[in-house]
Amino acid sequence: MREVPALTIGSLVDMAGVARAKVMPAARTGVFEEIGAGVSPSWNVFCSDDRIAFTDSFSVVGDLRLRIDRSDLRDLGGGVSWAPATLYEQDGSTAAVCTRSALAAVVARLASDGLEARVGHEVEFTLFGEVSGGEWSAYGLSAVLRHEDFLKDLLHNAERAQLHIEQVHAEYGPDQFEISIAPSAPVQAADLVVLARILISRTARAHGLAASFSPFPTLDGAGNGAHQHFSLTASGSSVFSGGSREHGMTDAGASALGGILAHLTEFTAVFASSPLSGLRLRPDNWSGAYVCWGFENREAALRFCAESPSNPHGANAEVKIVDPSANPYLATAAILGLSHIGIGNAAPLPAEIVVNPSTLTDAERDERGVTRVPTELGEIVQKFNFSSVAKEIFGESIIEAMVSVKGAERETFSQMDEATTVERLRYTWS
Repeated sequence: MREVPALTIGSLVDMAGVARAKVMPAARTGVFEEIGAGVSPSWNVFCSDDRIAFTDSFSVVGDLRLRIDRSDLRDLGGGVSWAPATLYEQDGSTAAVCTRSALAAVVARLASDGLEARVGHEVEFTLFGEVSGGEWSAYGLSAVLRHEDFLKDLLHNAERAQLHIEQVHAEYGPDQFEISIAPSAPVQAADLVVLARILISRTARAHGLAASFSPFPTLDGAGNGAHQHFSLTASGSSVFSGGSREHGMTDAGASALGGILAHLTEFTAVFASSPLSGLRLRPDNWSGAYVCWGFENREAALRFCAESPSNPHGANAEVKIVDPSANPYLATAAILGLSHIGIGNAAPLPAEIVVNPSTLTDAERDERGVTRVPTELGEIVQKFNFSSVAKEIFGESIIEAMVSVKGAERETFSQMDEATTVERLRYTWS
């Protein structure tokens, strides 16, 4: 018997990286699409602990509309459908603070210069409930088999929702897994991150488990990442292969990476700025704690993957510092926006780091221009707030909201110890 749709969910992702939603009866999906659901402007300044970081622009006064596109609906099972939502003003214009629209605008700017991007996301998560009890091996076969029913149901649910999961494996930390999502156009790829988390969380609950996407879910475990792989083509040809630069890069490809590295610390607020992100961004944790790049270097903030027979999607770069607290739309917009600016300015690419940067001496890192990714929230917010490049990519509204949220989070969580913060935020991004 065919399931009759009962609920339609539309959601956005806020500045703290939290998905927030409105729900309508399925019979009113047309209203959700054409008129939308009303939301307060304060939705844009919710913090990770649900505190509201009001500003002059984002207060209790006013109304915005959360609207979906029927063609984006995905079947979650059980009569429930979901679609990513876009934020509009009451007059029908796109809200300047809409993060999904900010990414779409970056994609349009790339297209105006003959550039096209594809993005593939990795989603790491930790399961709680039926814990491993010490029966865990990093990347282990036994770890996968222990949760095989959960994984089979997850892949089944993903197929129904048209989410193409290319692989899944047990990760380094106890009860930690990672899925890889097939690359797609940037906005759709960010949509699929939200969909993946929904499906993982729903499947986990059906098995008496809870899934955490926290950057640091336990004090004694491993941090969760949300790495982004991206590729660029210019007039149909890859900028990361077929060239004369390092590992086959073209001049444009090298400048794209140079653009990211030149401004990486200004955008840590977008990539990894939750109260827990700094705990993950430590050397020797494969989190990309150093501002540098390298071929297949998992300790570099920017890992380059060259074209090869074993790389089915072609040459691409992976931004490793992104964690699950990041808004995926803003993180992708930053990566692609910085790449675009780098190409336009012919940004130089620093020398490749071919070793684990933590093994270099301080003098060697200074000589090669290798610095740590900032982890102190005050420094992170200041760099973002005063970045002219951030204003160019995002505009004033998004920056105002982000700075207010991150400032409030710093004020709140600087007064908590690590254990309390980890416990408080374990399921914030689930």
